[in-house]
Amino acid sequence: MVKVLINGYGSIGKRVADAVSKQKDMEVLGVTKTKPDFEARLAVEKGYKLYCAIPDKERLKAFEDAGIDVEGTILDVIEEADIVVDAAPKKIGKQNLESIYKPHKVKAILQGGEKANDVEDNFNALWSYERCFGKDYVRVVSCNTTGLCRILYAINSVVEINKARIVLVRRAVDPNDDKNGPVNAIKPNPVVVPSHHGPDVVSVIPEFEGKIITSAVIVPTTLMHMHTLMVEVNNNISREKLLEAIKETPRIKLFKAEEGFESTAKIIEYARDIGRLRYDLPELAVWEESVNVLENEIFLMQAVHQESIVIPENIDCIRAMLELESDKFKSIDKTNKALGIE
Repeated sequence: MVKVLINGYGSIGKRVADAVSKQKDMEVLGVTKTKPDFEARLAVEKGYKLYCAIPDKERLKAFEDAGIDVEGTILDVIEEADIVVDAAPKKIGKQNLESIYKPHKVKAILQGGEKANDVEDNFNALWSYERCFGKDYVRVVSCNTTGLCRILYAINSVVEINKARIVLVRRAVDPNDDKNGPVNAIKPNPVVVPSHHGPDVVSVIPEFEGKIITSAVIVPTTLMHMHTLMVEVNNNISREKLLEAIKETPRIKLFKAEEGFESTAKIIEYARDIGRLRYDLPELAVWEESVNVLENEIFLMQAVHQESIVIPENIDCIRAMLELESDKFKSIDKTNKALGIE
């Protein structure tokens, strides 16, 4: 049982903690929070050992004053960890890497909000598991990049990709974010084309350099991101063969509009109805009717649940970095079964 410390118990951190606790080969050493809020209290109630993320006596006292049991600061537990999953806000992960993880010589996983060159490599279970095997500092790429990597793997498994043109329609904020927007606008993000998402895919799949161009807009919704893909391949392929490849690729699920899945809201409702905790959908959702082939061009639309799609990737990244399983598909299978992923 390897010991995993989760630094940050927010949207991603609490999901990683729950996912780690379900694995047979790893356990949660502890979780951290910067302040004594309801999430900190819930972490303790769930049985996780809680530590203050900032090694400061005043911060520590704030937890004690709030009546929340805290074991100490991150510096009191860091050397017991086999690996740290950093789930801190954007840019804080890089700071933690330089000020805590490297000085204490502990392996660490950063999230997609950090930069690709902050770490040794960038992780997606299908594409870079072997490359990240045994490495010390790795980034699990963002939710959008994870979704793109999965579908591109499915396509690339049956036909060579020449180029991909992708439009990302991004949710404005997560459901629990009451500070940001936009509320009544569609916002280019960024205005400059191409967006950063293409280079992020290349950080995982270097052979796609020069082949993928992305643009993105933000819309006032909180549930999911949506992507429209136009992919040129080097040979004609049948729609049936492409659909079969998508079905066979782990962590992708086809949804039919004719069955009522006409929007991201309906896909989230499905996750609720099947009893998923927090209505999470770690699978990439692809609309089956949207998958079409015109000679050597592939078209499709897909949706990404931004809060959960990277969670199984973090688990596989732990196995790769700690050399717990050499076969990526065996790791994927272990993680999927433990998390109830179809």
